[in-house]
Amino acid sequence: MSRSATVGALAGLADRHVHSGKVRELFTVGDELLLMVASDRISAFDFILPTEIPDKGAVLTALSLWWFDQLADVVPNHVVTADVADYPVDLAPYAEPLRGRSVLCRRLDMVPVECVARGYLTGSGYKDYVAGGRVSGVALPAGLEDGSRLSEPIFTPTTKAPVGEHDQPMDFEAVVDAVGPELAAQLRDVTLGVYARAQAVAERAGILLADTKVELGRDSRGTLTLGDEVLTPDSSRFWPADTWQPGRQQPSYDKQYVRDWLLNDSGWDRVSAPPPLPEHVVAMTRQKYVDAYERLTGRQFSAYLASA
Repeated sequence: MSRSATVGALAGLADRHVHSGKVRELFTVGDELLLMVASDRISAFDFILPTEIPDKGAVLTALSLWWFDQLADVVPNHVVTADVADYPVDLAPYAEPLRGRSVLCRRLDMVPVECVARGYLTGSGYKDYVAGGRVSGVALPAGLEDGSRLSEPIFTPTTKAPVGEHDQPMDFEAVVDAVGPELAAQLRDVTLGVYARAQAVAERAGILLADTKVELGRDSRGTLTLGDEVLTPDSSRFWPADTWQPGRQQPSYDKQYVRDWLLNDSGWDRVSAPPPLPEHVVAMTRQKYVDAYERLTGRQFSAYLASA
């Protein structure tokens, strides 16, 4: 469901629409709740691409809900319900466009920090390491390669940039300056705790969790709470364990396939508007998202769609 289709199908809620992200639309539901709706949009290099990935919003929703359950004893989350039958009665006319891709959740006061944990060195973290031997102020040993496993996971926060702008690395001292020492330590500990649990779960499914970004905020009682989505191919790098080989780019269950096509095959200059994705890239990317869901959860995505 595209941004225009998502908003169009929910036109009757236009006066409640409060935010459009790269993928999600947010609507108010009373004073304490939000309705979060995941579209099929996909972004890369801080651009929202003109082509959608069918069922992507449903995969993100299904996988996040599953992970929230796996992490329930690590950190509380913002979910109230994802069952449209339990939504407030005034949302009943929108049940079909909301089914399988929406979550009714508690409002959070989000922290102004992107909380990232890395267990493997790749992406922007690897670029920073090559440039200076550090990632977000964390010194790493010499001789690491793209894809190297770190001796222990590290907390590598970034700023929260507006849509279309790029997040910038922060060291831990900058996080302390932004939110204070107590909350900074909580953010680090919860982020690493989420990573540790997810890493163990993923490895049992034959998947390596290279890194992940989590969204944290405080609820009305001041409790640090997990929000937005969690541990999806949009916010995490998932690699097949049986093909992992440091020193090269890893096969992955995420949108790296889209990034690679844009960089290597599209002729795009990364300045102008990005080009439409060809059908084979759309189909392969959809399959990677579905594969991530099915391998991690042990469930069939078609069954989720049928039951939503």
